[in-house]
Amino acid sequence: MSGLPAGPAAPALVCAFAVTRTPPDAAALAAATGHEEGGPLRVLRAGGLCLVVQDVPAALFDQEALAERLNRPGDLERCARAHHRGVEAAHGRGPVVPLPMATLYRGDRTAKRAVTSRETVLDALLDRLRDRTEWAVKVHAAERAADAAASGAGAGADTGGRAYLSRASARRRDRQDAHGRALAEAEAVDAELRRYAVAAVRHRPQSERLTGRRAPQLLNAAYLVDDAERARFTRALARIAADGRHPAVEVGVSGPWIPYSFARWDEGPDRTGQDRTEQGLTDPDRTGQDRAGQGSRS
Repeated sequence: MSGLPAGPAAPALVCAFAVTRTPPDAAALAAATGHEEGGPLRVLRAGGLCLVVQDVPAALFDQEALAERLNRPGDLERCARAHHRGVEAAHGRGPVVPLPMATLYRGDRTAKRAVTSRETVLDALLDRLRDRTEWAVKVHAAERAADAAASGAGAGADTGGRAYLSRASARRRDRQDAHGRALAEAEAVDAELRRYAVAAVRHRPQSERLTGRRAPQLLNAAYLVDDAERARFTRALARIAADGRHPAVEVGVSGPWIPYSFARWDEGPDRTGQDRTEQGLTDPDRTGQDRAGQGSRS
C-alpha cells in the first residue's frame, strides 16, 4: 500500500573481486554480472586503488550459509564463475590483483580499510603483474603407457610357482621404470618452460577423479609470462608437443589467464577483524578460470 514506510533492507555483505589502479569502464562494469543473487558491480576507491565489489545478501553469503553452499558442487561452480566474471570486469583497463574467491566484508568502510592497510603490497603486485599473463600447463603420463601397464598387470594365467612371482616382479619393475621416465620427462618440460617465464608455481597434481583420466597427472604448473615473451613461450610449447623428445608424457596447456596464481596479496598486516568476514578458496584450478576462473587449468 502506498504511503507506508518501507521496511528495513535485508542485511547485505560486500563481496570483493579484485583490486586495480584504474577503474573499469562504467558501461562495461554495468554490463557485467557477478553473483546472480547480488546487486550491480561497483567500484570503491581506497587510497590510490580501486576495489571492484558487489553487495550480496547476508542470508546466502554469511559464513555458515556460504560454507554449506560451497560444499555443493553445483553451487561451488556457480560461485567460482561469478567470481571470475567480477575479476574480468575489473581487468579492462590494466593489471588487477584478483582476490580469493568469497572475500567478504561487512561494509564499505571495512573493505576500504583492508585495501589501504596493504596498499604498498598491492602496488608492488600490480607493478609485477603489469603486461604479464598466466599460462597453465598440466602434464600427464601418456595414455598408451598407462594402457600398456594395465594390460601387463593382467597378463599371465599361471597363478602358481616361481614363474608367476617372476612375472609379477617384472611387471612391477616395468611400471616403476615407466613412471620414473614419465616423471623425468615432466621435469624436463617444466625446466624448458621456466626459461621463458618470469616466475612459475606448482600446484598439487589433480586426482584421477578430477581429471577424468586414468593416466596420473605428474605436473600441474602455472607460468607467469611477459606479453613480449608470449610468442617464444607458445613456440616452446609447440616444440615440446611436436619433436617427440617426451614420448612418456602428454602436455596440455590453457591460457593466457589473469594471473591468479601470482597474486598473493594476503601477506601483509594481520587480517583478523571483528567487523569482517572473509573466506578464501584459492585454487586457480579454474572452473571459472578452473574454480575461480584454470578455465579451467584440464
